[in-house]
Amino acid sequence: MVTRALAGRLLTFTALAIVVYGAPNVVPPALRGVPNSVTEEINLDNTLTDAETIVSTVLVVDQKDGPKADTPPNLPVAETVVTAVDGVLTEAGATNSSNVRRRMLQTRHYSGAHELKKKRAISDYNVVFSGTGTGLTDRDASIQGTAYLTFRVVPNSTYNVEACLDFCSSEPKCVFANLYYELNNEALDHFDHEQSNLKCAIYGDVHTAVEKTNFGGQQSYRTGDSLTYIQQSGGWASKELVEPDAPEGYELVFGPTNGANNAPGYMGFAFLDKYDVDACARECNYRGADGRGGACQYFNIWRAVVAGVPTTYSCSMYYIPADASTAVNYGQGDLQVTFSRGYKRKNYITDGGFEGYTECSDFCFTESYASWIGTSPAGGYLDATIFYFNAYAHSGHGSALLGSATFADSLAGILTLTENLQTEAGKKYRVGFFQNSAFSGQTLQADAFVEVLWNGEAAKTYRVRDEGFSPEWKWVEVDVVARGNDVLAFRGGKAPAWTFLDDVALWPMFQ
Repeated sequence: MVTRALAGRLLTFTALAIVVYGAPNVVPPALRGVPNSVTEEINLDNTLTDAETIVSTVLVVDQKDGPKADTPPNLPVAETVVTAVDGVLTEAGATNSSNVRRRMLQTRHYSGAHELKKKRAISDYNVVFSGTGTGLTDRDASIQGTAYLTFRVVPNSTYNVEACLDFCSSEPKCVFANLYYELNNEALDHFDHEQSNLKCAIYGDVHTAVEKTNFGGQQSYRTGDSLTYIQQSGGWASKELVEPDAPEGYELVFGPTNGANNAPGYMGFAFLDKYDVDACARECNYRGADGRGGACQYFNIWRAVVAGVPTTYSCSMYYIPADASTAVNYGQGDLQVTFSRGYKRKNYITDGGFEGYTECSDFCFTESYASWIGTSPAGGYLDATIFYFNAYAHSGHGSALLGSATFADSLAGILTLTENLQTEAGKKYRVGFFQNSAFSGQTLQADAFVEVLWNGEAAKTYRVRDEGFSPEWKWVEVDVVARGNDVLAFRGGKAPAWTFLDDVALWPMFQ
């Protein structure tokens, strides 16, 4: 290890090196040189959750849906779609047409249903509301609600509750079933092979009689004036709601509670048409990186209930992991927060921030410690090092340097994790990190570069000449495919064109 105590021994040699390489104004990092752009703490002002925009968007989004008169039964459950992004409605959020949602190509969509942990029985359901009868003048309405899944017709020799609840139990996301007769529907009366007008519609959320708003009234028969109408619309809810598994690459931090996060590091939100943690995780995975904070590392999913009616499913994203201590937004006015859960992204790199190097309390550096090893090519000296010094770090006190710390040469060093990664062969992962190539100023940093080495091969090369000089830390990422037991390393530096690295991460990506 090279520490501040050894800096005096290096002074004469380093001073000569500065003259030799023609940069008389550069004091190298090993001698505690001052960066061209002094690192400041990440400014978290104005990065709290934008609850105002979320609430205002909840009040205008339209996600309610149900079977239409001309919709065929037994369609597969539609994939989860995004209905709003950062306050702007998508086509799916501006209309309640399931047909529109099915034909959408421009909106991200996700499947990701989990297996049922156990088959539910009829006794596992409660009656939420009953129908109004089947007399000649009795009229009723079916549910128009959020998280509509699909429907089928069941034998109508009787009001077939058992068949309907069996159907709900067969679908992992189903927690509610609406059973009703739809009369004067030509497709059901004559063309559907079941020859039944008893519809069983299933949902991924529980609904109440307040949401019985589809009274029929559509023209179905090609001739005549008969309009469709609804009778005997009953609703049943599962006694236990589906407990979602943590998405791949994430761990549950808290929930469910009735409070959403009001936390720093907020990156924006998306509304989903179902309560789908996998879809929210993908939104986080593919969210554009924040310039100062980096990639999304945490999401908070919750259900918005307005005046007692489920309205949408909010997915808020953050570059700083939050926890239950900031889950203090319980709603406002008629809006209530329910089923709030927080999930943190797993970093497969144990010490990507170099915070494990703690051999001093102010300024020191080393070629290696428990988590990382720096190596120099033949003739090189200290070409890859780890520093304890707040001024060189993106966050915390630790960072890594590529390029001779003493300015003894202009060779590229290699920084490697001491342990191979516990990756799964064939899976896609994302390497992300912050880099800063501003130490010596725009002219001298022109040749700065850093390569991401994945199993010894260059997966990505970042060059200042190609990307342009920036005095700020910049987030860099690259996707790689694992072969299992993978090796991650970084190569770069060409003193005085140094490159600092910090906050290195490796995350699994959904296939």
